[in-house]
Amino acid sequence: LSICHKLCYAIGGAPNQVAGSASAFFLQIFLLDIAHITPFHASLVLFIGKASGAVTDPVAGFFISKSRWTKIGRLMPWMLACTPFTIVSYFFMWYLPPFLSGRVAWYLTFYCLFQALTTLFQVPYSALTMFLSTDQKERDSATAYRMTMEVLGTLIGAALQGQIVASAHVSHHCTVNPPINTTDSWHDDPSFPDPANLLSHQTKVYMIAAGVIGGVYLLGVVILFLGVKERDDPYALNSDRAIPFCKGLGLTLKHGPYVKLTASFLLISTAVQLEQSNFVLFCIQTADLNNHFQYLVATILASAAVSVPFWQKFLQRFGKKCAAFGISWMIPFAVMLVTIPSLILAYVVAFVSGLSIAASLLLPWSMLPDVVDNFRLQNPHGKGYETIFYSSYVFSTKMSAGIVLGISAAGLEFTGYKPGICRQPSDVILALKILIGVVPAILILVGLFIFLFYPITEESRKETKRALEILR
Repeated sequence: LSICHKLCYAIGGAPNQVAGSASAFFLQIFLLDIAHITPFHASLVLFIGKASGAVTDPVAGFFISKSRWTKIGRLMPWMLACTPFTIVSYFFMWYLPPFLSGRVAWYLTFYCLFQALTTLFQVPYSALTMFLSTDQKERDSATAYRMTMEVLGTLIGAALQGQIVASAHVSHHCTVNPPINTTDSWHDDPSFPDPANLLSHQTKVYMIAAGVIGGVYLLGVVILFLGVKERDDPYALNSDRAIPFCKGLGLTLKHGPYVKLTASFLLISTAVQLEQSNFVLFCIQTADLNNHFQYLVATILASAAVSVPFWQKFLQRFGKKCAAFGISWMIPFAVMLVTIPSLILAYVVAFVSGLSIAASLLLPWSMLPDVVDNFRLQNPHGKGYETIFYSSYVFSTKMSAGIVLGISAAGLEFTGYKPGICRQPSDVILALKILIGVVPAILILVGLFIFLFYPITEESRKETKRALEILR
């Protein structure tokens, strides 16, 4: 594979991460503080939206596995067809409608549409890795390019959104040093903008950000289409038959390496998404970092983008299982940030968290092709199960993330979160500390414990490669 080929493939995955990053960091605070939806309703939007995306994964895998080869490939038509609808649904996800009573239904509808459409893009795009080359090193290299660009996309999405919408979260009606004889200046009633005033500053900046990210989405997909040529299944023999979807799904869920890999990174990715969803709220409400949250988010993602090549070299030299334990670096620093919130420590935590997030993003997508090859060796006369592996993996991670994000938003409702006030109750502050420090630490530790039992080593990878070469 040429560098240009790998770059075009990698750039194609960046738009999904740009949009996903912006929504991961800012959608919850947008729903709470701009759209003025209660935390309970926000939890419903987040959970049902993630669940709809998760349910779409196996459905997408089923229909894609039934697709016929076309002049532009079997996977590419799906990615091109869903892109314009994804951009439209993303834009309206950040639009403030002029009515109050139906806002929950509005955001639920467009968030569900966005999650489902991004799934229709992500499943064929991630499975495309298997149709670029038969060589494991080439696929690993293409995956490293892809992860670097996706982390850069995550950085671009969070940075664009953060810089554009930062002014929407400056509380002009709060007094930093309240007069001594005034007791309620930290608990002012929220000064909501007029719901009918669609030209208010807050709604305008969010719509501008949505338009910019929609343009990035379109550009990335065009580069993918022009720069990547999909190969027909390079592994299958002419006599091989496609495995029926339901039978293939049953076989994948019984495949030991796949189950252990999925269970481990299901917990780890859920911890990362939990951090993303609550980080901005934590900075604003708990750590008094209102003027720094966008820079802290940028630091996390810049650190992640820069460290992906490092992790690629590390896993090539020391193995993928060894590299996985770099994810644990974020645990002590996150606990320190919760217990000793300070500006300098916050930036240190942001940098180290970026290193860990890079490892958590690169490793599962680098290891899934190894699992598929291992499965192929045990089922040598079947084909068409690549999309089943990828779709069921994404289904698991999305569903678990949706459940946890829904529970976390509902926890804010239970502890008394009130949108628009200057200082939240102490129970809300405690809940945010638990969601940022304790829960992710437990999820990561359990995930890494499960990963200890993952059976594919560097030696077994080489043996599988030799066996498949003999088979071909």
